[in-house]
Order: sequence, then structure tokens, then C-alpha cells
Amino acid sequence: MSVVLVVNSGSSSFKYQLIDMAGERVLASGLVERIGEPQGRARHTVHVHADPGEPTPAVESATSEIGRRIPDHTAGFQAMLDAFAAHGPSLEAHPPTAVGHRVVHGGARFFAATPIDDLVETGIDELSVLAPLHNPGALQGIRAARRSFADIEHVAVFDTAFHQSMPPEAYTYALDRDLAERHRIRRYGFHGTSHKFVSEAAAAHVGRPLGELRQIVFHLGNGASVTAIDGGRSIDTSMGFTPLEGLVMGTRTGDLDPAILLHLQRRAGLGVDDLDRVLNKESGLVGLAGANDMRDLVSRRAEGDERARLALDVYLHRLRSYAGAYMAQLGGVDVISFTAGVGENTPLVRAGALDRLGFAGVRVDPERNEGAPRGEIVRISSDDSDVTVLVVPTDEEIEIARQTLAACS
Repeated sequence: MSVVLVVNSGSSSFKYQLIDMAGERVLASGLVERIGEPQGRARHTVHVHADPGEPTPAVESATSEIGRRIPDHTAGFQAMLDAFAAHGPSLEAHPPTAVGHRVVHGGARFFAATPIDDLVETGIDELSVLAPLHNPGALQGIRAARRSFADIEHVAVFDTAFHQSMPPEAYTYALDRDLAERHRIRRYGFHGTSHKFVSEAAAAHVGRPLGELRQIVFHLGNGASVTAIDGGRSIDTSMGFTPLEGLVMGTRTGDLDPAILLHLQRRAGLGVDDLDRVLNKESGLVGLAGANDMRDLVSRRAEGDERARLALDVYLHRLRSYAGAYMAQLGGVDVISFTAGVGENTPLVRAGALDRLGFAGVRVDPERNEGAPRGEIVRISSDDSDVTVLVVPTDEEIEIARQTLAACS
């Protein structure tokens, strides 16, 4: 039996899944949060499968919770182990083969899933300057997990790794070369684990070899990105040096004239921390319409709310711009996929992103789009469309587990 524990750590929390890779079935999942606060919380759910051949759980047992102080990640991992012992499944009956860790930033150093040793830990730590909100938390989780599971392999799976195949013309900024090299400024891209999973799932669904397909994948959640994928390799992606670049997002601006920052500094007196807050937390859909829940915005737009209408128009304009640009970079496209919370659940966004691409043979079937069932891969393009358009549920944890096993073999 090959069982992988997947861990996604932040500075004050971590999520986990225990996955039986024989059928890619989730055996248990959980969340440990408010680490370091006076009252922490741990949540653990056991997944019961009616049919061993089913990849998704037929039944979820009642979720258990504990509330006590969790001073650090080591104590958090002990809370997780206590939950397994108390509620199952038994880690003795289902011993993890390896632990896979999501790490946001691998810089230009880590090109693939990488077994973790002390040198890799140091590398992740050094890259914290590029991802100060993410890498330190991941590192805390890695160190705690290596103490809790000292006798098995640990593997780092990097969000940026999939995009290391981008050519220099795609990842290079037109910035002073020495300055950029000195401070490691280039386009890295993010959401790579999701883009990889979805592009491979789409290829399997259409029954064609991944290596012969030109694909565009829209990962649309509160954070959003789009990637051009040629033969299974990322050749361009919308996020850049940070996850701020690219599409309009829930609270982030996406693409912005950099001179605006200078203007705001000079005329509005905004400092570096002020600008960081505005760009990352007070812009995007929430800045335009006061809300970043796509369901609310669609409802408000239908009721005639002008702020919601403009916000969605700006959002869709940016999606179409990238779709057209990436079709040009790929020299045409065979498959376009939508994934993540907004991409999987919002027909208006899917239709609006592609509604002016009929000249390129992209045709969305309105009934298929509106009636697309949730939780499964479904085609929403019309029978006469030259391009296959899909909704593909993403599963980053399964992808992390797959890459973890591959790195251990």
C-alpha cells in the first residue's frame, strides 16, 4: 500500500490529507489553525468509502474538533497525530510512505518535486525573501513534520516549478539586467500544481497525448492565473515575480502601470506598506465593487448594480485579453479549461471569457455551460467548436501526492 500524507502549511495553520494512492482515495483530512494564539483549533474528518474502487468518498464521518492552545507547528502535528489515534484511520494500519509538502516559491533553484534534506530546507529559507508570507510557514511545517515522521521521506512540491519551462523571453522583465539578476527579479509564475494537474486531466479526458496538445488553463479563484501550455510544458503564465501580476483577482489588482505606484507615493503620501496593502488586499473585485465573492457580484449585476457590472466587465476584459494573447503565443489552441472556485462554478465567467473568440473557432454551448454538473470533468463547447472547452475540477493535493511518490521512486 502506498499512502501519502499531504501537508499545506502556513504561518499559523496547516491543512492535511492522508491519501491511499492505490485508488487515489482520501482517507482523512483536517485543519490545524490559530497556532500560537491563546485558543487553537484542530479539525479532523475521516472519509469512509463505500466502494474501494471509488476515487471520491461516498460518506464522510462526523468531523471532530478540539480547542486548546497550540503553541507551535510541532504541537500542531501532535494534535493531528492525536486525532488520527482517537478517530482514525489508524496510521499503523495505513502508514504513510512519504510526506508531501506544498511550498509556494522555489525560485529558479527548484525545477521539480524535491526530496527534503537540510540543504533543501536552507534553500527554502533563503527563498523566503521572495515569498515572505508563504515560505516561512511552509518551512515551519516541514521541520515539525520531519520531527514527527523522522523515518520516512519528505518531499517539497513547489507552486513555481511547473513554470520553470518558460523560455527566457517569457520570464524576463525589461529591467536593468544587473539590477534584476542581483535581486533575482524575473517572472516565476504560481498555481503550477493546479495547472499541471488540470492540463493532464484534460488531455486524458479528450483522449489525446499530452505532448501534442496546445492548452490554455484558467485557474480562477480568489487568486487567479492563466497559463499557456504547449505539449505539457508551461510556456507563459499570467502571474509573475509575485502572485500580484496578471488577472483581476478577488482583492489584487493584477496588471497595473507601475508608474501608478510612484504617483500614489508622491501625491497620496502612501508608503511601501500602504501600497502593499492597497494592491494585495483592497483592490481587484473588492476595490471595484466592495465584494470579492463572485456569487454576490453576479447576483448584484443581475439586479442592475452598476459597480458590480463594471467590476465584472473589467474582470472579463482581462480574461479575454490573456486568452487572445496566449492563443497567439501557442499558434492556436486545442483545449481551454476552467478550474478552481470561480472557474468551476460560474457559467457567466466562462461564457464571458470566450464570447469574442468565435473567429478562432471557440464556441461555447450555452446549455452545456449553464447545466455543467459540479465535481466532474465536462465539455461545455458546442459540437461544431474547433476548440474543446472543458470544466475540470482541480485537485492540488492529489497532484502533490503524485509528485511526492514520483520523487521517492
